[in-house]
Amino acid sequence: MNATASEPVSLRLLDREFHIACAPEERAGLIAAAQFLDGKMRELKANAKAPGFDRIAVLTAVSIAHELLSLRKEHESQEQVLTDGLASLRKKLDGLLDAPVK
Repeated sequence: MNATASEPVSLRLLDREFHIACAPEERAGLIAAAQFLDGKMRELKANAKAPGFDRIAVLTAVSIAHELLSLRKEHESQEQVLTDGLASLRKKLDGLLDAPVK
């Protein structure tokens, strides 16, 4: 079999079955993502006033996108703190290396 060939994978979201083609090496990740999505959709469905599949799917997508963007922003902030800390350490080290030996 060709390594780039797609294989169908069956995914269940809110008791609906979907068939999606994916590369064999992506199968496990896709199944895990669908299980995560199904869990989030079930959480929203339990609290939804109008629990239509499409509405729950959109609300879940927005919720996950919001979470992703928040995590990206947090990651960028932490990355900047690390970058600044490393620059400070490098400056101190350069100062020590350039200092005359007594």
